[in-house]
Amino acid sequence: MRRRFRWDKKYLHWGATAFCVIAASILFYMALNYLPALGRGIHRLIGILSPFIWGLVITYLLTPLMKSLERNFFRPLSRRIYKKKWKYRGRRFSRGLSVLVSELVLLIILTALVYLIIPQLYSSIETIVQNSPTYAANLSTWAEKTLKDLPQVANYIDQQLDLVNDNLWAWLSNNVLPQLGSFVSSVSTGVMVAVRGIYNLIIGIIVSVYILANLETFSAGVKRLLYSIFSVEAADWIRDGVAFVNRTFTGFLNGKLLDSAIIGLICYIVCAILNMPYALLVSVIIGLTNIIPFFGPLIGAVPSALIILMVDPLKCLIFIVFIIILQQVDGNFIGPKILGSSIGINGFWVMFSIILGAGLFGFWGMLLGVPIFVVIYTAVNKLIDRKLRRSDLPWETASYVDLDHIDPVTRQAVRKSSAQNQE
Repeated sequence: MRRRFRWDKKYLHWGATAFCVIAASILFYMALNYLPALGRGIHRLIGILSPFIWGLVITYLLTPLMKSLERNFFRPLSRRIYKKKWKYRGRRFSRGLSVLVSELVLLIILTALVYLIIPQLYSSIETIVQNSPTYAANLSTWAEKTLKDLPQVANYIDQQLDLVNDNLWAWLSNNVLPQLGSFVSSVSTGVMVAVRGIYNLIIGIIVSVYILANLETFSAGVKRLLYSIFSVEAADWIRDGVAFVNRTFTGFLNGKLLDSAIIGLICYIVCAILNMPYALLVSVIIGLTNIIPFFGPLIGAVPSALIILMVDPLKCLIFIVFIIILQQVDGNFIGPKILGSSIGINGFWVMFSIILGAGLFGFWGMLLGVPIFVVIYTAVNKLIDRKLRRSDLPWETASYVDLDHIDPVTRQAVRKSSAQNQE
């Protein structure tokens, strides 16, 4: 008599698990083999969608400006003009003007960069390269006159200046200037590159206009998709997380850009009044490096001071004093007014995030390392708070200052002084 086969759930479970593991391993192996092709496909897709990516970036940068203009200027104006018809025409009028002015601000900034700042920067760098031997000779003469009573020190400094001059001249002549020349020539003669960049910019601006004009509609569509995929609790959690990331990045980036623009403008005005050499180049260096937290002022001040030192050592000393005063004003008054008194983490973590970001991703890591670390730091803190609350343990940081132990019965923190008194 034939016995019927009986399924054993235990062995069926292990068999299904083994099959899934083997299948996942095969898929992972195939993915590794096709990874270069996948990377090329993703790169091509990004190239095709680059105008829309530009549009999203422009939208993200202009959204705070557009909302501020609409809230503070054009919405009150449209209420006065349309009065009873404000809900139908006034809103479209205020939104349209806000988007128009925001895009005009972007175009004005880009025009100023292309036609005013970049050519002068190239001219200044080219002049420095061509005149660097003369500057080095003048600096050597100044050092000899200043240190005439210390001939050994003067000779040592003169030897070092000659060595620096030779190395600097070779580096500038062989590396910097040819690269600048090839860059400018490639931009001016590379028709396809220029056309592609202009195309991406134009389409990106058009995309940003559509999104900014219908910002609430796009936002509602994303929320609708989110709640259709996830549960209500998960969707709310994702929305809260995205809102926090957006607040962190928007506040930091826009605040830093505005702060750096103000610092660069102040630096240019003062340098022009003091008749500093290469005032525009120095001001651009100070403004750009000021975007980087903590190390930015030092990174910008060193090359700027060296540039001025080659032309006029006395003005270099004046410039250093001015930069120290400017950075103190920025750190104590301008920066806190724009960015707020604190970004949520102490100076140690700011320095840690900048060094880590710079080591992994270079300049962009230095720029974005702080807001990314703030997001990660806050998320980890929330997870720790949630875990401690579920375990009925103290969750405030202050409770763990001078902590001796946690009482296993009351689940309360016992400080060292209280534990010693009990003993």
